[in-house]
Amino acid sequence: MEISTLESWIGKKQPNGEKKPVVIAGPCSAETPEQLLSTCQALTDSGIDILRAGIWKPRTRPNSFEGVGEVGLQWFQEVKKEVGLPSATEVANAQHVELALKYGVDVLWIGARSTVNPFTVQEIADALKGVDIPVIVKNPINPDLSLWLGGIERIAGAGITKLAALHRGFSSFEKTKYRNVPMWQIAIELKSLLPNLPIFCDPSHIGGSRDLILPLAQRALDLNYDGLMIETHINPDKAWSDASQQVTPMRLNEILSELRIKRPTTEDPEFNTHLDDLRHKIDMIDREILEILATRMSLVEKIGDYKKENNVTVFQVDRWIKVFQTRPEWGKKMNLDSDFTAQLFKLIHDESIKIQASR
Repeated sequence: MEISTLESWIGKKQPNGEKKPVVIAGPCSAETPEQLLSTCQALTDSGIDILRAGIWKPRTRPNSFEGVGEVGLQWFQEVKKEVGLPSATEVANAQHVELALKYGVDVLWIGARSTVNPFTVQEIADALKGVDIPVIVKNPINPDLSLWLGGIERIAGAGITKLAALHRGFSSFEKTKYRNVPMWQIAIELKSLLPNLPIFCDPSHIGGSRDLILPLAQRALDLNYDGLMIETHINPDKAWSDASQQVTPMRLNEILSELRIKRPTTEDPEFNTHLDDLRHKIDMIDREILEILATRMSLVEKIGDYKKENNVTVFQVDRWIKVFQTRPEWGKKMNLDSDFTAQLFKLIHDESIKIQASR
């Protein structure tokens, strides 16, 4: 898969090799020409790279604001001339692509509700054939790396090389402080599969609350993300969509100034020597962990055989409840996060059940 460097389509080169995030900002939705212009004008002093605005808004339920449609592209075209920054918007079908290109939108993104449907992504890909435009692919709503990867591959298959991924979190039945649970490990795995693919973070949609934007954006930069997309509105509390997760241009300035940008590497020999030493110790411990797990699974096999000989079911609810209750408590006493320990032992238990069922 051919992927152009981010600098080649953003045109942003950093002095002294310092990496600064590409920032895409603007309102969740274009509501009126005045709201769009005033928001984007206020963003000119923020040092952002690309303006964003939703023209079509795929809503979960009907009878809510679903975007202004084509007229919003006309407003955006005028705003771009006034402000002098490139524009970006979401497209969800071939008609959207055609209209966005007609009005000179510079960057397109594919939303989570579209990425989840390969037919929709392919329709967009077909509409993009022969067009040289940057495309950003959001993760699908559900935590499925294959769908995300497949969406990127379909767009690349249309000849688009200016590609990026956008991590906006994943829907979950569990109640958490996030609107969409980050599940950082999925984005990290995508980056490991496509190391040249730029990856952005959308802290607005992950958090669902403006108070969470700064810590989420910082976490993304700590993980070496390439950019941020932050929803910004001249008057967020009166926004027609997603009011609680938008910030004012002034607050965006504050957030960007408070972010700590870290270097991906350093040439300091003392640092690298010490880091290599610590990583070697981790490698040794990881091997010990795997040896212990292998010993545990051999005991699981014996239990599976014993249950089979005595005509006893594989899954024992009481035993699982005991494991699920005690292991997080054990971990907590060792300064391990209880949720992490619970997830770890759920994986171990699932594998144990699979092994016993195969005996």
